[in-house]
Amino acid sequence: MKIPTPHITAKEGQFANTVLMPGDPLRAKFIADTYLDSPALVNEVRGMLAYTGTYKGKPVSVMGSGMGMPSMGIYSYELFNFYGVENIVRIGSAGAISLDLDLGDIVMGVGACTDSKYADICGRPPGIFTPTASYSLMKKMNDSAEKLGINLVSGNILSTDVFYTDDDLAGAKAWQRMGVLAVEMEAAALYTNAALAGKNALCICTISDTLFTGKAMSAEARQTSFTQMMEVALGIL
Repeated sequence: MKIPTPHITAKEGQFANTVLMPGDPLRAKFIADTYLDSPALVNEVRGMLAYTGTYKGKPVSVMGSGMGMPSMGIYSYELFNFYGVENIVRIGSAGAISLDLDLGDIVMGVGACTDSKYADICGRPPGIFTPTASYSLMKKMNDSAEKLGINLVSGNILSTDVFYTDDDLAGAKAWQRMGVLAVEMEAAALYTNAALAGKNALCICTISDTLFTGKAMSAEARQTSFTQMMEVALGIL
């Protein structure tokens, strides 16, 4: 497929090698307006805003991914395979499964457990494919967090296809027993696309709600208050 694609109207060379991807396109705009020098809008198809600028003199792009693995799957595939992007870092929100996590904590997804069939459909080899992050990006992210004095909790996360369930947290308790830290909806597709393309991917998330205590941030807080996570992610450049 040639660019522009049906979903991204940016021209060749308008994306940096590294793209930060929040789920919410308005969070992408917030990052561009707050942190980037000379941010240029390079995509707005379907309201999925993308900007390219510089951070401390280094080029970087930021783009919304939308909600769920189908949406992340489309955008990350096109960025990796058509726009030549080398690194995609999802910076999103997650619900805490571990009782040791609280609102505002930052989790780094070493691996993405999943109930999705995304990898099965995308041509994985026979057997069970394990979606994992790029070690090089994890090391850079850990170094960035240490430099900023921010605690980064690393471990397995869960990427799910379903937001609403009627199992009364039975499924979450089963994942909790396996040491899974938190649940979100995009990382497994991102990690799978990176593996297929031979590129690098990582997901870090701020805890916006806790499944077993019922605590939750407001939508406005999720959009604007994840500044520590954003600064840690920008520190990898």
